[in-house]
Amino acid sequence: MWKKTLDELTPEEYEKIRQLLVNQKLMGMSLNSGGHLTHGYRHNISSKMMRSVLYDVDPKTEILDYSVLAKQVQQERPTILIAGYSAHPRRLNFAKMREIADSVGATLMVDMAHFAGLVAGKVFQGEFDPIPYADIVTSTTHKTLRGPRGGFVLCKQSFSEAINKGCPSVLGGPLPNVMAAKAVAFKEANSLNFKQYSQKIVDNAQSLANCFLQNDIRLVTGGTENHLMILDLSKFGLTGRQAETALREAHITVNRNAIPNDLQGPWYTSGIRLGTAALTTLGMGKDEMNEIASVIFSVLSNSKPGIVQKTGQPSKASVITDSTIINEAKARVKNLLIHFPLYPEIEI
Repeated sequence: MWKKTLDELTPEEYEKIRQLLVNQKLMGMSLNSGGHLTHGYRHNISSKMMRSVLYDVDPKTEILDYSVLAKQVQQERPTILIAGYSAHPRRLNFAKMREIADSVGATLMVDMAHFAGLVAGKVFQGEFDPIPYADIVTSTTHKTLRGPRGGFVLCKQSFSEAINKGCPSVLGGPLPNVMAAKAVAFKEANSLNFKQYSQKIVDNAQSLANCFLQNDIRLVTGGTENHLMILDLSKFGLTGRQAETALREAHITVNRNAIPNDLQGPWYTSGIRLGTAALTTLGMGKDEMNEIASVIFSVLSNSKPGIVQKTGQPSKASVITDSTIINEAKARVKNLLIHFPLYPEIEI
């Protein structure tokens, strides 16, 4: 068993490893609430290496209730408590998460892959900055940090030996060019320009969110405090997969995303996720957020589910969108990109 890679282990061998770990528990935010697959989702390796327990946001506010979480942690007594998200539009209070973890002697691990740039840019400060409170912090270097595709791990000194031994066990082949690119990204993240960029990400996200709210489109949690938002598509009668397809045809990239208590399940979903980091890098601002929201509203308002040929019932996958609307949307998107080119110094 010890000569196999993690992907080659059988369920029985996973169980042996879990026995060696004394059935320790991992506790993270559920996928429907905005957590990541690696936070204990049943199909992910994280739930196979340890006993996985998930926590949810409040079903009414869709925001994390720390008093409820504290009670659940007392009941479950996890070895590791994960704080972080990939699709939650609110900040987390890491001071409270630290207090909750300490109440049962749990290790507090923060996944800040999505909001690392907002931490580096000092948009998330005080109790919303995970660095002073976490035992271990993991992150990607792309996304809001705006570096190369890769990652890094931060930890307290007491965890350093275990982390340094653990990473080579499951990872290999470091790329020197990526390491150099990370150094450049970290250098940029210490600049005033990056701090301004980070704040602009949130400003743009809130401007974009307000545009949707003004059109009576429901957003998960009712708004955003970070770089992303989740649109509830019930107003349009579409699944996330259908909206994703229709918008892609109009040259707008979003991804389908589950919402809390999603009736469509994780494959079709009832929502889509949007972010403003790339738009901000291009130099776009409030006026462009208004235009983008208008284009998205136009496409979704003129889309409807396709029909399943065998049953004659509405499809959850296929979508029909007015071709005139699609062409208009493409033209508006093209106009935006002409004014905000990816590489303004290069004539393409």
